[in-house]
Amino acid sequence: MTSSSPVARAPQADAATARAVLPLMAAVDAGAWRDLAGRVLEPNGYYLPEWAMAANGDPRARAATRALTAQNDAGALIGLLPVLSAWKAFRLPLPVLVSADPFRSLDTPLLDRDAADRAAAAMLARARATGARALLLRDVACDGDAARAFSRAAAAEDLAPVLLRGWSRACLDATSDADELLRDALGGKRLKEYRRLMRRLGDHGEVRFTVAQTPDTVAQAYDVFLALEASGWKGRRGTALLHRSELAARLRQAAITLAARGACEIALLHAGDEPIAAGIVLRHADRAYFFKLGIAESFARHSPGVLLTLELTRHLCADPAITMADSTAAPDHPMIDPIWRGRFAIGDLLIPLRPRDPLFGPTTFALRAREVLRQTAKRLLKR
Repeated sequence: MTSSSPVARAPQADAATARAVLPLMAAVDAGAWRDLAGRVLEPNGYYLPEWAMAANGDPRARAATRALTAQNDAGALIGLLPVLSAWKAFRLPLPVLVSADPFRSLDTPLLDRDAADRAAAAMLARARATGARALLLRDVACDGDAARAFSRAAAAEDLAPVLLRGWSRACLDATSDADELLRDALGGKRLKEYRRLMRRLGDHGEVRFTVAQTPDTVAQAYDVFLALEASGWKGRRGTALLHRSELAARLRQAAITLAARGACEIALLHAGDEPIAAGIVLRHADRAYFFKLGIAESFARHSPGVLLTLELTRHLCADPAITMADSTAAPDHPMIDPIWRGRFAIGDLLIPLRPRDPLFGPTTFALRAREVLRQTAKRLLKR
């Protein structure tokens, strides 16, 4: 391998090239980003500027997260994807740009609906100009409009994307009648049991389902969520947001700011004066995104997470502005999969940036091997 090889240069030389071409995500004009988010081909609540900046807002991430962008002839932003080098993302010296999202929620790029193919082509060209040999879209909606736009742009250059890993996750068709949907999903017997659990909760006081939607109520509800999440197994493991105080504070401010634009709400379930479940929901265009759920472990026998999700289902189905809700859940999630029976394909899509690139095969192998090792480690840790 010669010293001029892109792999040999990674990560230092490739990172330096990326710095020369791609701006820091934090340097992108927030107003232009919001304008793009308002006219996207395919929504992604996790790439709203306030949320993405908060999620990637610690000093290390701010210094490493770049913006792969596209502009039209007038200089308006028509495409955006936060990215990291493969070295920053995986500690692998590969010439690959990787979509950035520390929560691995949804990495669908933002593309202007009136210039999507042009934006995707420009973003591939700009990625190539950094010296990268591939672009990895992680956790992308495989059959979504944005992925199709990138596939068309790649095909136009004789490039063949590869699906490194694919799976499906639960979603809600919010255009359905909620009661019919829940009856079809759970059956009368299980719904009767959940109604019984709801009545049992009444022993602790009036049972109330509410949705915080204003900045002030979202601020209060967010703090309730933090306490509930930390009260359970995530608290014991040290993975609750409350244990990452700076991140929790950034996301709190993002939630408050987004609530002012109707882009964030928090569902709450109370038994008397005591909150027993809280769920954070982001909203973008006609989509909702169920980000996280916290429950009071002392009420676990009443299935508060399920009861809140049932009420949230009714709330979303009653909202004419929402057509689909993404559970953002892992595959085969034991709580939400039986309730939200819709499924959509998610995957990690690797797009080569040069036709017949001899480095693409080894890069694909290295990334697949890493994923196999990661999944194996996760299974072993669960034993």
